[in-house]
Amino acid sequence: MPRWRIRTRVPAALTAAGLLLAGCANPSTGSADDDPTKPVTLKFWHGWSAPGEVKAINASIERFEKLHRNIDVKAIGNVTDETINQALRAGGGEAPDVVSSFTTNNVGQYCDSGMWVNLDPFMKKTGLDKKKTFPKTLLDYTSYEGNQCALPFLADAFGMYYNKDAFKEAGIAQPPRTMSEFKEAAAKLTERSGKDSYKRVGFMPNFRLYQNAPDRLFAQWGPKYFDADGKSNLADEPKTYDYFKTTNELIKAQGGYADLEKFRATFGEEMSSQNAFLTGKLAMHLDGEWRGLMLDEKKAKFDWGVAPLPVPDDQADSYGRGFITGTVLGIAHSSKKQNAAWELVRFLTADTDQVVNLANDIHNVPSTFAALKSPRLDADKRFRTFFKILENEHSTALPQSTNGGSYIVSLADVAYSIEAGGKKNLREALKKLDEQIDADNLQAEN
Repeated sequence: MPRWRIRTRVPAALTAAGLLLAGCANPSTGSADDDPTKPVTLKFWHGWSAPGEVKAINASIERFEKLHRNIDVKAIGNVTDETINQALRAGGGEAPDVVSSFTTNNVGQYCDSGMWVNLDPFMKKTGLDKKKTFPKTLLDYTSYEGNQCALPFLADAFGMYYNKDAFKEAGIAQPPRTMSEFKEAAAKLTERSGKDSYKRVGFMPNFRLYQNAPDRLFAQWGPKYFDADGKSNLADEPKTYDYFKTTNELIKAQGGYADLEKFRATFGEEMSSQNAFLTGKLAMHLDGEWRGLMLDEKKAKFDWGVAPLPVPDDQADSYGRGFITGTVLGIAHSSKKQNAAWELVRFLTADTDQVVNLANDIHNVPSTFAALKSPRLDADKRFRTFFKILENEHSTALPQSTNGGSYIVSLADVAYSIEAGGKKNLREALKKLDEQIDADNLQAEN
């Protein structure tokens, strides 16, 4: 599924007001009294919009309705988080019962505010053991401080796509596994077409490219964003400095920030036929599992492969790890049909056949242990590389925060300046970033 939506900034109205629900919602404790066996209509809002995706979601709903003849599901697609949040604040009969989001960063807000109900009581009542059903990393990004207000609805794992033809031409035998190998390969694969222009770049490290948000590659270091007291830890985390040192070295090895940004300006849109990796302007590219489907559909004119992203040299044993995120599914706090809504959530997230069918249909990573082992999964080895990244013990997701992804937005703003050479004193810049993140979190809590 195209995941460009997850790069969007958290709407200011949500971060500043804590979704305008903190302390105001009436969180469910799983004691909903509706009868899920009686005729009922559920409203399900989701963000999918591409025809193939919508077709797959509608097929999922049809499968559910065949099992639950009494439940009619009315689905509305292409709905943003902001629209869902506005509807849930307003409440009333037009608000959705079941909601999904591509923005895992907002789960902390959904849970903390009570906007999405705690699903643990529903799981207990129906015998769903979440720890035996879902990988730990996925449970981490669907909960906040013990409140499991969401469940994973397929997952995304990030790896490295690479142009095998370009590798062969450059005499590179295999994908780089460490950052030192990464820098060497990037330089070898870069081809100039003039003094200040390129034919191809080995790897574009610049943070404004497609899925290159700073947190994606940073996951290869396994950083601790917050300390034991919940305070921002970026200035005191040694991995932060090594990370920015490495990205700056990648930039220098390929000609410098100004030239790379000039080349980036020639790239087409991420999901278009002019995508820079698809057109051969990038030899290595950070992206999610859904990209492979597009490369096949657009008939890439070169042989390509997938591998995990490289890791720091001093963490070579963690190779295979990657950044993990995904779609999340929950029940609206305002729903009067929460038991019926739970039946839909349980089917979409935990029914093995359903998870496998949807994963195959939209080329996303399955989000349950059973589905990951299913023989019915797409057998493409390149696609299955992302399954291994998801299951790697070193793979990580972003930690949840009460004000959602605000801290990641703040990190990105500073990272843009760092890569452009605008922060001469990195420690000072990171200390100010920590202070800003802590102040933002404190404001959201109050």
